[in-house]
Amino acid sequence: MDIETILIELQNYFSSNSWVAQVFFIVFLTLLFSFLQKRILGKLLTKLQETNIYWDDALVDAARRPLTFLIWIIGLSFAAEIVSNESGAVIFGAVGPIRDIGVIFSLVWFLVRFIARTEKNIVLKKEARGEEVDRTTADAIAKLLRISVIITGLLVTLQTLGYSISGVLAFGGIGGIAIGFAAKDLLANFFGGLMIYLDRPFNVGDWVRSPDRQIEGTIENIGWRLTRIRTFDKRALYVPNSIFANISVENPSRMTHRRIKETIGIRYDDVGKMEAIIDDVKKMLQEHEDIDSNQTLIVNFNEFAPSSLDFFIYTFTKTTNWIRFHEVKQDVLLKVIRIVESHGAECAFPTSTLHIPDGVAIEQS
Repeated sequence: MDIETILIELQNYFSSNSWVAQVFFIVFLTLLFSFLQKRILGKLLTKLQETNIYWDDALVDAARRPLTFLIWIIGLSFAAEIVSNESGAVIFGAVGPIRDIGVIFSLVWFLVRFIARTEKNIVLKKEARGEEVDRTTADAIAKLLRISVIITGLLVTLQTLGYSISGVLAFGGIGGIAIGFAAKDLLANFFGGLMIYLDRPFNVGDWVRSPDRQIEGTIENIGWRLTRIRTFDKRALYVPNSIFANISVENPSRMTHRRIKETIGIRYDDVGKMEAIIDDVKKMLQEHEDIDSNQTLIVNFNEFAPSSLDFFIYTFTKTTNWIRFHEVKQDVLLKVIRIVESHGAECAFPTSTLHIPDGVAIEQS
């Protein structure tokens, strides 16, 4: 059989079965449009990522996969309708609802991706410019928007399928009471998370601890049910949000200064040098570049201790960084020791003195 004969037979086949050619043409166009939009949006995204606008590249990036899905769902639904008209099979009656649901799903998918990528862009681009970013607020707003979009998409889907939204909402109101009793702990955690977002006792990245519970670490994530805390030994600690409504929480990350509170003792033999030592230590603290002299600064003789004369230091550093604070504290304490030694005094340590009355002799064997 030569090529001319094959072409004639194919022509006769497509003439008598034109719907096959139509289906083939629609699938080909679908494949072509899908390929073109990927190339175009990919190049456009590369250009837009260089701008400082938050939403432009997020819009394009969010649209890429949902748009591909939308093109295929529309293209295949048209092809299925052509086959349905030719075959008359009952199963093809589901093509219309499936197409409608696919369009709604694509739109919801796009909006959810757009919200997530916009949130990410806002955080990253502001941090890159050195601006302060409130991650907790951004996360809370993004979650609320995503939940709103998903719920709206579900309601529109139900309406598209012929279900009454008013009936669904009424059923949800009645069922919500039963669900509330059955899932009171879940709801308590949800509203606990909502209170955290509103009251803002801590943000993502804050160091928190509770004197009521063995909770201490850095906040990694604030969810609607759980808050994830990374402890200082690098373990993940998951705390139900309802717990925070019943405990006290300290947030050391929000301290304005760190405190140095130390007691130093000198020997009783150096009592005459105490006043000069206190004056020099106070002057050293007032002139120290890492001590905030505008805050409370106290250096006073404090106590006649059993083995020492004690004076105490009470002051605040400018830094709140934990590592830097200890470096400053070390420098302050070393300078205090040098001041004590410069006056010919010594720091005291626990000692005992034995007084032997006159007339008592110690026999040596």
